[in-house]
Amino acid sequence: MLLDPVLPRFGANYVPSAGWFYSWLDYDAAAVRRDLADLAALGLDHVRVFPIWPWIQPNRGIIRERAISDLLDTIDAAAEVGLSVAVDLIQGHLSSFDFLPSWVLTWHRASLFEDPVVRDGLTAYAEAVARAVATRPNVFAITLGNEVNNLWPDSTTTPEASTSWAQDLLVTVKKAAPDVLALHSVFDDAWYKPDHPFLPVDVVDLGELSTVHSWVFNGVSRVDGPLGPATLTHADYLVELAAATSTDPERPVWLQEIGVPGPDIPVDLQAEFTRRTVEAVVHNPALFGITWWSSHDIDRRLLDFPDREYDLGLFTVDHQRKPAADALAEVIAEIRSAGVQAQPATTLVSPVDLRTEPHRRAEIAPGSPFHLSWVAARAHSPVRIVLPA
Repeated sequence: MLLDPVLPRFGANYVPSAGWFYSWLDYDAAAVRRDLADLAALGLDHVRVFPIWPWIQPNRGIIRERAISDLLDTIDAAAEVGLSVAVDLIQGHLSSFDFLPSWVLTWHRASLFEDPVVRDGLTAYAEAVARAVATRPNVFAITLGNEVNNLWPDSTTTPEASTSWAQDLLVTVKKAAPDVLALHSVFDDAWYKPDHPFLPVDVVDLGELSTVHSWVFNGVSRVDGPLGPATLTHADYLVELAAATSTDPERPVWLQEIGVPGPDIPVDLQAEFTRRTVEAVVHNPALFGITWWSSHDIDRRLLDFPDREYDLGLFTVDHQRKPAADALAEVIAEIRSAGVQAQPATTLVSPVDLRTEPHRRAEIAPGSPFHLSWVAARAHSPVRIVLPA
């Protein structure tokens, strides 16, 4: 599924330029094709797309075929410009908003992760969408949802329940789409928060490769600023944590989200941050690919988003390339020309066994003594993390 057995993949998380994800409600095939042409022109090879769960399954007994047809058209549009596609199922959480169908809210309120009726409904949804998108040869991956752990604590769960939930849905997806990667995605509280009910082992044991999302507003940018070594290597740090925690030394790690959020990364530094972050992580032997968040900005006529969400795009809403887009295109071209090289690495032993001691996750979080030791060593060479014996 890689374009080359050595080179990582490069892509973008697709945020429609016109109407954000509300555009699924009034689908415009021509607008989608213009957006995807923008991305192909950067030299990207894939996009990650986000159908909205309650708009496909507004009632537990209804799967809207029109909505699935629109999703398939987006996938076909990507193929027309040479892009392969990863599909996320449960949205779920996007750009600070949660999208849940009414049949899990109000007097129906129930946990997405624990309630058997909700799980039955989700299984039907996942099966239908996975089976449909698997008919398209350019679909290479299906992720259960975008950072599904953001839906806790509104949907109560325990580590046991969240693991079981993901395991069951992954089985459903794999049966419906046997030739497509089935994946589980969480944001980094699963790595850093001691009481979080989604665990590091879920990232590295469930699904067919590991995914990490690197956002420097999680505290790492406060360690040393927008172009400090901790900030520029946070993506590599997360890839290393995932690689170290897996029992499979060959398991790939997909950097599924990374971007230039303000004010942590000021506008005039975003191009340099983009280039140097990619250069820091791209030679990691565990890396499967890098998928930028996001393709296009959010129109500021849409209200109530956190301010940082509006300007994360590689392109403006009127299709103008931004400095981060130029930097990303340049570094991708350089990497494809020169290739990636194995680099001599040192090792650093984690104080915590993330497989068995998740209650100690704070000890490896950004700004912790271990993290700062890793950053200092990383200034001289790549640093492989190993769990304690």
